[in-house]
Amino acid sequence: MREDNKPSVAVIGLGYIGLPTAAVIARSGCQVTGVDISQAVVDTINRGEIHIEEADLDGLVQAVVQRDSLRAATEVAPAEVFVIAVPTPFARDGQHTPDVSYVMDAARAVASVLKRGDTVILESTSPVGTTEAMRDLMAEMRPDLAFPGLAEGTPDVSLAYCPERVLPGRILEELTNNDRSIGGITPRCARKALAFYKLFVRGTCVTTDARSAEMTKLVENAFRDVNIAFANELSMIADRMGLDVWEVIRLANRHPRVNILQPGPGVGGHCIAVDPWFIVHGAPDEARIIRTAREVNDAKMHHVIARARALVDAHPAAKVGCLGLAFKPNIDDFRESPARFVAASLAREYGERVQVVEPYASALPVEFSGTGATLVDIDTALEECGVLILLVDHDVFRVVPADERGGAAVYDTRGVW
Repeated sequence: MREDNKPSVAVIGLGYIGLPTAAVIARSGCQVTGVDISQAVVDTINRGEIHIEEADLDGLVQAVVQRDSLRAATEVAPAEVFVIAVPTPFARDGQHTPDVSYVMDAARAVASVLKRGDTVILESTSPVGTTEAMRDLMAEMRPDLAFPGLAEGTPDVSLAYCPERVLPGRILEELTNNDRSIGGITPRCARKALAFYKLFVRGTCVTTDARSAEMTKLVENAFRDVNIAFANELSMIADRMGLDVWEVIRLANRHPRVNILQPGPGVGGHCIAVDPWFIVHGAPDEARIIRTAREVNDAKMHHVIARARALVDAHPAAKVGCLGLAFKPNIDDFRESPARFVAASLAREYGERVQVVEPYASALPVEFSGTGATLVDIDTALEECGVLILLVDHDVFRVVPADERGGAAVYDTRGVW
């Protein structure tokens, strides 16, 4: 049973953001229905189990399911608040065009059960204008309802955009404690969404318009991408000049107003590697630095492959250990991962010589099929591989002492060894 004055909530999309969000909302006392197109995901959650790796999420989901505060379904049912947290990938056109079809499909499903007084909140990272486009689609489907910004007087429903700002591995903590930007189609919509988020968010909730909130989310990740690109470009320059980039950065960061990030094999994840392209797509002539940063970070993956290939070719009899597939340490998220791209490229070229170590995987991703590469544990790789390529700084890799890898040729793309 829901607590007094707590709305019923439907969360559409039960992935890396949707499921933790649904669980946190359920913990606050709301009655929550999580909606996903995968029957397997729905069945898993309804057993009180989880299908993703995230710190402390298993215990929370088990608790709210046992309390009947959270249940999962494949169909959207009536609720008072709808939170849309579905993917926004690229279209398959090779032009990095945002694909908002999942958002629009979710909006159609919500529109079919929408009623007066309901609030619809989009959380999916989206191009500027997506919330308004979603509003227009729903208004076309439901001419019996008055939508904000399209009709005079008090609208029947409220629409807002409120992106998450979370770090995998810390999602539950950050969903609760991080500040939120809440953009309404109208100020009244923003206030309605604000009242909802204050039920479970301790951080400061700042209201604005929907388009500004959409752009804010993209700008946050584009800013990070640009700064990472500086570090990655610097690492490629250092390679050309025969310098230790880690030493150069360490010394440069002693300047009181310099804080260079650490380079890696590229940039991954569904946010930083994707969101800047949404800005470029919206303003292609103006987004010159943002576009260049994306190109630099993608180029770093090919730079790493070239260096790794040279090392492998210099040791033709050695097995090759590729350490890590995730896009960041200590998580099981491989989306847009540069480590995955590098390892798969080497597997296609060197086949059975390649051994992949990924402690957060039970099997190799599909692109490794037919290559002959195998998934092994770290001890096997240390014993059998004469070439070690460190691609992800998982804790289990960080603690490998120098004497256990002393006989191998090492390419450390993370600077931890």
